[in-house]
Amino acid sequence: MGLNKDYEDIPGTFVFDADRGREGYHLNQFCISLRKAPNREAFGADEGAYLDKYKMTAEQRQAVIDRDWNQLLELGGNIYYTSKLAANDGINFQELAGLMTGMGIEAYRAMMLAGGRSPEGNRYQHEWDEKGEK
Repeated sequence: MGLNKDYEDIPGTFVFDADRGREGYHLNQFCISLRKAPNREAFGADEGAYLDKYKMTAEQRQAVIDRDWNQLLELGGNIYYTSKLAANDGINFQELAGLMTGMGIEAYRAMMLAGGRSPEGNRYQHEWDEKGEK
């Protein structure tokens, strides 16, 4: 978003703040609409026509079509709303986290059962930059 907020330096994290909320308003309205069965049916019958009802940006629309979960968050999606899209696809929250981290479901589950990812060296993007990692 380019507003240089202190918390933008957290690697792989898109903080859902007021700016991101405004950016993702229509995307989130689409996602939350999937909580109702008739909307899920309409979306399943013709995704493109259903998406036409929402004033998303071209990037947001493409991220929905591609099911690019991390891109949805970067473009203003709220994880609790975008998880409605995942649930519509039969993906539970733990599976979604495995996909979003790139670890896969079993590796993600094992990491969480072992206490989660260590914060050491993972707190700020500049730490990754110094290590030469992205």
